[in-house]
Amino acid sequence: MSISKEILVNVTPQETRVAILENGMVHEIYIERRRSKGLVGNIYKGRVARVLPGMEAAFIEVGLERAAFLHVSDVAHSKPNGEANNLHINQVLKEGQELLVQVIKDPMGTKGARLTTNITIPSRYLVFMPNSDNVGVSSRIENEEERERLRNMLLSTENRQEGCGYIIRTAAEVATPESIASDVTYLNRLWETVKQNEKEVEAGNVVHKDLPLYLRVLRDMVDEDLEKIRVDSRETYATMGEFAHKYVPEVADVIEHYPGERPIFDLHGVEEEIQKGLERKVHLKSGGYLILDQTEAMTTIDVNTGAFVGNRNLEETIFKTNLEAAQAIARQLRLRNLGGIVIIDFIDMIEPEHKRQVMRALEKALEKDHARTQVCEVSTLGLVEMTRKRTRESLEHVLCGVCPTCEGRGTVKSAETVCYEIFREILREARQFDAKELLVLASQDVVDLLVDEESGSLAELEDFISIPIKFQVEAMFTQEQYDVVIM
Repeated sequence: MSISKEILVNVTPQETRVAILENGMVHEIYIERRRSKGLVGNIYKGRVARVLPGMEAAFIEVGLERAAFLHVSDVAHSKPNGEANNLHINQVLKEGQELLVQVIKDPMGTKGARLTTNITIPSRYLVFMPNSDNVGVSSRIENEEERERLRNMLLSTENRQEGCGYIIRTAAEVATPESIASDVTYLNRLWETVKQNEKEVEAGNVVHKDLPLYLRVLRDMVDEDLEKIRVDSRETYATMGEFAHKYVPEVADVIEHYPGERPIFDLHGVEEEIQKGLERKVHLKSGGYLILDQTEAMTTIDVNTGAFVGNRNLEETIFKTNLEAAQAIARQLRLRNLGGIVIIDFIDMIEPEHKRQVMRALEKALEKDHARTQVCEVSTLGLVEMTRKRTRESLEHVLCGVCPTCEGRGTVKSAETVCYEIFREILREARQFDAKELLVLASQDVVDLLVDEESGSLAELEDFISIPIKFQVEAMFTQEQYDVVIM
């Protein structure tokens, strides 16, 4: 089935948002905020702060809030001639040493950015690798004759830098020898600028920043399925048009300015999809549903039949629900930008052929994903384990903060539990201090429970400690907060 792809760009002074629609349905959301732009692709002049032989890694100061992390496997000098060897981190890096590094993973949570010294600079059709001498072709181009044609086209380009490596990107399938040569020229100039900046700046400063989101769209997200790019900012539309005419002329005609008064994301239902992308439950058309739980260690996805009862037999009902869930899961991974380890609990199937078809459906649905994925077969416990490459924060982490009430647990202690904690605290206070009266400060629900359902227990406690107890509602307290004050 052919895919009709459309890209919507919403620009405000505070943030840029990009939505990718396939056949009218939102599949990916990208958000870049002025105050917290992503760092992936940025090149820095760093200084080694600490070398950690036990971890075969080093912490590098690049001017960010936290020192960034560099593993020995990401140090270009540890791989002469492209082959890994057994060099240790303290053989290739020393404290105080200055080096050129690139961010490959944004800071996430308490972790700093992940770095590499294997610098890569992308253009429309190529990725330039100054620390390598390999010429590779995107694995998404599967035809061997086409791969060889593209490789020969690049190798015959006169201005290609000898001793440097290139990767031919998927978009190069439509490239001409002239456009490849133009890309090489662009990359040569950019690399010269990077080297010049490296000489001029002090360690701990940025040497090269990647393009802003609305221009990365033109460089990285354009393919043969693209029909329209709609932009709601006239200024950004003009900038994208200039960039496209210079570097991506084949898409210059598909960029449109959206002048409508109704917000472009509202018009296409993107705002609603963003809200759904933050919910734990995802409804399937059949009546089944998914439950997604995102934790620091992994994301778990549970598939349920819900209201779907089918019309043949149980096995067929389960099979159809799992098939629909496979499509929905692939879309949710992209929409929410979930990375790392993902565990999927499909509904248990008896038929081996059904299991095979569900796995193939999942793998096929993941083929359009820009992020690299790896899927394992169904385990003995009936679970599907997979990984999805994570380079930036998930949609939830970009748009949400930790709940101040539950602190990310997703639950709070019940009012009953807090009441009994207060009783124990009152006993401790009464035994430790010579109090004439005790005042309990708590939330409305807790106080209501204490003076109503627990009034009998409260009276017994007052008799036992021989101290009167008063209550005061604190509107600012969460259900778990309380204080016992000695009067």
